[in-house]
Amino acid sequence: QATGKTPTHIQTSNTCEQCHTTSAWLPAAFSHAGITSGCTTCHNGVQATGKTPTHIQTSNTCEQCHTTSAWLPAAFSHAGITSGCTTCHNGVQAAGRTPTHIQSTNSCQDCHGTQAWIPASFSHSGITSGCSNCHNGVQAPGKTPTHIQSANTCEDCHGTNAWLPASFSHPGITSSCSSCHNGVQAAGKTPTHIQSSNTCEDCHSTNAWLPASFSHSGITGGCATCHNGVQASGKTSGHVITTASCETCHSTAAWIPASFDHDSITGNCGSCHNGVQATGKHTGHFVTSIDCIQCHNTSTWSQISFSHTSAAYPGNHQGNPGCTECHQSNSQSATWIFAQYQPDCAGCHSNDFDDSEHKKWENPDAFYSASDLRDCTGACHRYTNSSMTTIEKFRSGEHRVNRGDW
Repeated sequence: QATGKTPTHIQTSNTCEQCHTTSAWLPAAFSHAGITSGCTTCHNGVQATGKTPTHIQTSNTCEQCHTTSAWLPAAFSHAGITSGCTTCHNGVQAAGRTPTHIQSTNSCQDCHGTQAWIPASFSHSGITSGCSNCHNGVQAPGKTPTHIQSANTCEDCHGTNAWLPASFSHPGITSSCSSCHNGVQAAGKTPTHIQSSNTCEDCHSTNAWLPASFSHSGITGGCATCHNGVQASGKTSGHVITTASCETCHSTAAWIPASFDHDSITGNCGSCHNGVQATGKHTGHFVTSIDCIQCHNTSTWSQISFSHTSAAYPGNHQGNPGCTECHQSNSQSATWIFAQYQPDCAGCHSNDFDDSEHKKWENPDAFYSASDLRDCTGACHRYTNSSMTTIEKFRSGEHRVNRGDW
């Protein structure tokens, strides 16, 4: 009968006359009050203002968020949001990323959903840095207690595709080398490494392991593992003979003077006691080539205890004769007074021999001479007569150098 609403007419419950007049169909006296849908039929940027260039991307229709009574504030629903979160979540219109948010090239919707922001469906693929923002031991696992101490950030060594193996770089390492260099995860101290309480970084650097900037302060033992004459200076050729280790006498603070203990000295005293390094023989000392240790000991130097090992020595005299009684020239060569009788007692005591005390036989009486009994410790039997076939009295061992009743 007459033209009605066009197919593109805005959907509304209003009657025609609420907007149009009979005198002129257009312009219409429009009221949003009865509009229920189809906002974009007018709000298309031609007939009326449409979505602004900065409007959030959404599949929602206008009326799902806005009302005809008041455009703002909008009753917003995230349900239809597919992207463009940051157009609103920019810290101005709505909350944006927090200052502690992990650095990432991912867009919000790559991890978060519109139904619930947390928990996030997270992918490491877009993470470029800031791992510790999450991997802090609270939000996500952080460095383990045994992790090597390092100023490096996680991403300097680890990747988001696979945490291990790590692409490791030493420049950021500051300490705790042995947490890796323990002989299991990485090479540790070699069996011949000097004994030391030092940590690796006290001597070595991450730029070059050798040469090492060495400090003796932490050395506790094993000096000779380095001071062996090859790696470092060892004992000098004139060093005193000893089984003691270096650290028994020397210290790492000052090698000289040494705090010396004689207990382990076994010989070669003269290498130190030469009158230069230590007190040597005094001017009136007995002239001998034997080592000091043969007469002296390290506990009481002045107490001389010499044991004659020569077969020519006449024994242990009870009277403890002075050295010069035999060694009259103050030399280790003894002077035999009656050289024809050496090495027997008569060699020194021939003039002490009393023949009247040493009868050989009777009827007529005869006596032994010093030549007969040159060994005073031997036998001197008394016979009945000159045939010396019958012993009248046995006498053996009458004299001993170690007896007081000579």
